[in-house]
Amino acid sequence: MRAATLIATAILAVAVPAGVALAHHGWSSYDAAQTLSPTTQVVESRWGSPHGALVIAVDGKRWDVVLAPVARMEARGLVREDIAVGRTVTVVGYPRRDGTAEIRAERIIVGDKTVELR
Repeated sequence: MRAATLIATAILAVAVPAGVALAHHGWSSYDAAQTLSPTTQVVESRWGSPHGALVIAVDGKRWDVVLAPVARMEARGLVREDIAVGRTVTVVGYPRRDGTAEIRAERIIVGDKTVELR
């Protein structure tokens, strides 16, 4: 009985994180053939793990924007203040294939600064 419990625990320890990672990083759910590049103000901003995120408004519709991990953004010159609420940004990225108002950002432009995120 104890061996069966250990085996089941080991399987769960491997399977659960893998499933979470696949669900979170399902980049195939974005349409790389269709690039969006709205310029608008930041409505909400999140600077944290596992990655940064924005909410922007485009033509009266709220869009979620998936950014890169904070360490990568900082290493490439983007700081929290660049994407603060009220800042004007251009987000260049791909929309979700299922029609959800979400963009996977490839780069972000703030003022005269362009930061590659991927």
